[in-house]
Amino acid sequence: MSCHIAHEQAAAASRPLTLRSRPLRVALVGQPNVGKSVVFGRLTGRYVTVSNYPGTTVAVTQGRVLVGAEVCDVIDTPGVNTLEGTVSEDERITRDVLETDRADLVVQVADARNLRRALMLTGQIATFGKPTILALNMVDEAFARGIVVDAPALEAELGIPVIEMVAVEGRGMAELRDALARAAVPHVPTAARAGATARAEWAHALTTRVRHVSTISLARIQETLAWATRTPLTGLPILAVVLYALYLFVGVFGAQTLVKLLEDGVFGRGINPASTWLVDRVIPIPIVHDFLVGEYGLVTMGVTYSIAIVLPVVATFFLMFGFLEDSGYIPRLAIFCDRIFRTMGLNGKAVLPMVLGLGCDTMATMTTRILGTPKERLIAILLLALGIPCSAQLATILGILGGISFAALATLFGVVIGQMILVGWLAARVLKGERSEFILELPPIRWPRIGNLLTKTRLRVWWYLGEAVPLFLIGTVLLFVLDRVGALVWLSAAGRPIVTGLLGLPPATAQILVMGFLRRDYGAAGLFQLAHSGQLTGVQAVVALTVMTLFVPCVANFLMMVRERGLRTGLAIIGVITPIAIFTGAGLNYVLRSLGVHF
Repeated sequence: MSCHIAHEQAAAASRPLTLRSRPLRVALVGQPNVGKSVVFGRLTGRYVTVSNYPGTTVAVTQGRVLVGAEVCDVIDTPGVNTLEGTVSEDERITRDVLETDRADLVVQVADARNLRRALMLTGQIATFGKPTILALNMVDEAFARGIVVDAPALEAELGIPVIEMVAVEGRGMAELRDALARAAVPHVPTAARAGATARAEWAHALTTRVRHVSTISLARIQETLAWATRTPLTGLPILAVVLYALYLFVGVFGAQTLVKLLEDGVFGRGINPASTWLVDRVIPIPIVHDFLVGEYGLVTMGVTYSIAIVLPVVATFFLMFGFLEDSGYIPRLAIFCDRIFRTMGLNGKAVLPMVLGLGCDTMATMTTRILGTPKERLIAILLLALGIPCSAQLATILGILGGISFAALATLFGVVIGQMILVGWLAARVLKGERSEFILELPPIRWPRIGNLLTKTRLRVWWYLGEAVPLFLIGTVLLFVLDRVGALVWLSAAGRPIVTGLLGLPPATAQILVMGFLRRDYGAAGLFQLAHSGQLTGVQAVVALTVMTLFVPCVANFLMMVRERGLRTGLAIIGVITPIAIFTGAGLNYVLRSLGVHF
């Protein structure tokens, strides 16, 4: 089979095709959350590159697929809801791909559960005159909801190949490859190509002819649960249950049970004593001893912190986050939180980078590009830097305060969330600009596939081991050098009046805050160690963790802010959140002590 198909207009789409001198260029097009990236991954495997689309800051994924003896170039375009009157960068990129020779053939990936909406996009794709294939994905979930699409009838109506798929399982991928040679320009009435109203009528009529819906119990359960997550009366209790489950799984099981097992058992009784014994006998030099197994030792601090303290909580968080992500709950949380975010000049879509920030604020800062206006992106970056704890900080918060009391945990989150709402409300009124409309595709509520969940968690843990652990080791070396030249003592002394005076914290906390700027998870691990050794009271722990959460982001996040918004804006954000963190911590310390609170 040859996948070299000529780029022709509708009138010539069925003529014999000639070989071309370059690989066929295939564009994957579809609405958000239809499984486009899964199809891309199944097609291309490891032959993938990710780069910014020319003239934009949006990253697109490109790869190659071998079909028979021929090679095809594949581009995964950004998810779009429309190709008309485009305003977002994502929509402009997809339209540009279809208008130019960047694509010879289009594979439209569609959600089989929402055929009418998919056909609205098919009508717009047809205007570009590109040979097209319609890939109906998630047919298993459509069937579970009682929806059956007559694919042969739809294929006859459109005059293009229609492939039924379950991309996450690989079903339909062979059929998709075989269909590349049969792609054709869709048969769409001229009126439906040019007018939105006519296109909606055509899509509705065609959907009625080829789709059949029956009522089954599983579909009703899914719909009822999906509705309950979006309704305030039931959504709040569901959110409370989700957060409490997160607390139990990450804060209790991960940050206490697993950390105790690794820190006290594996490292405390095994690896660290063995490393000290080995270093003292093989290289009995004081500076080498201090560098490897001393207070800021590569093994006793760097490896112990990254593996024994942070890894268990990061892994349990990734597992829980993946479960919520694959279950379809997070997009519904975005809808549920839309009203709150509107008070901060944002919309519900901002919950996505905020939730991702619980994993890594640096990565989440990049994802603020999904927001529609510069004002929204700036407010989101500010709030990420101010109040969203990364996975290491969240691990520390849950690990320390979870072992003290739920009231201590609720106090911290109440203060931090209150500050975020206040700062966001002020920023929405001070900064110039508009808020974009809120349009979000809702995946179904479903039970995650265990295999996919474990694979996703494994890949994220490997990312942590490959990206974060080396930074822990580099940070350890830097701390060792700073300690040797006396810089840590000087910085601690400079910050001690604020730390011990206004905040009422032990002097060692000043040094930990410095560590936190070099690497957030490093400072978090330092606080964990301080609390674990009994040097923090309950009130001090709440104050210290509040300040750490609101304090300046790590160097990596600061550099990402500079990359996204420029040096002046990055410094301005630092200048805003630093006094907020200090004065909030001071006020919290004063109130708790005045009221005689003891956690």
